[in-house]
Amino acid sequence: MKTIFGKVMAGRKRKMLAMGVAAAAPEQGVNKQKIQAGVKLKVSPAKLKEPVQCGKDAQSAETERSSYFTHTDLQHRLGQDFFNQPCISLAKAFLGKMLVRRCADGTELRGRIVETEAYLGGEDQASHSAGGKRTERNTAMFMKPGTIYVYPIYGIYLCMNVSSEGEGAAVLLRSLEPLQGQPVMRQLRAARRREGARQLKDKELCNGPSKLCQALNISRCFDRRDLASDSEVWLERDPNASAVESYDIVSAPRVGIESHGEWAKKPWRFYLRGHPCVSVVNKEAERQS
Repeated sequence: MKTIFGKVMAGRKRKMLAMGVAAAAPEQGVNKQKIQAGVKLKVSPAKLKEPVQCGKDAQSAETERSSYFTHTDLQHRLGQDFFNQPCISLAKAFLGKMLVRRCADGTELRGRIVETEAYLGGEDQASHSAGGKRTERNTAMFMKPGTIYVYPIYGIYLCMNVSSEGEGAAVLLRSLEPLQGQPVMRQLRAARRREGARQLKDKELCNGPSKLCQALNISRCFDRRDLASDSEVWLERDPNASAVESYDIVSAPRVGIESHGEWAKKPWRFYLRGHPCVSVVNKEAERQS
């Protein structure tokens, strides 16, 4: 790598680039013009294609061992039975559950799911599996419930989905409330932002599908892996479930599928009313709920 600071800084930059995140899918409001124009990022396009890990540099910022999460076993982990339910039911059931990402150095990143979208498979014209179409990209949607489906969009973003009961059906994870490992998440997000950008607030770390993937370092290698048994990413019951009991579930149209006509109006996006980490608030849907 070339750098005006010489070989010493080159070594440091290579170390920092280990924090880079693989491409992730854009949340609502991404400026496509800036993407196409090539906004200056801290990581080169070539590096974005490489697999990365939450390394020791990220951990050194602050290794969080939150008192909120003290268990060392997987007693709260959700298994195969949880995922084996209809798509809309699963999308709602995800709300309030904990998504956990264990990095290579043992650091664990945790976030509470606060927003999802259901894609019902063959009948759903806004789904990647519309009409029962099966491709190399969407194979995970046809695998057993709980299979992770990670796909790229615009070449530099990712979305994380989870298959459900039903042929080609899956749930998109749209937003998380970060609860553990925020300093690591912030560094992972910063690696993909412009030089000199302001520091992100906690509520901005995972409030959109691409942000979620960046903050938890979810890369393409997670595609087709089993969320019920994987050692690096899994789902847990919230040990403090009362934290979400005060929220109502809002049903609203899905985001970014306006070209799909009547299917764009289906109220298959679900989020916790009033939660600050929801990516897109729909006031009309909230009034009708």
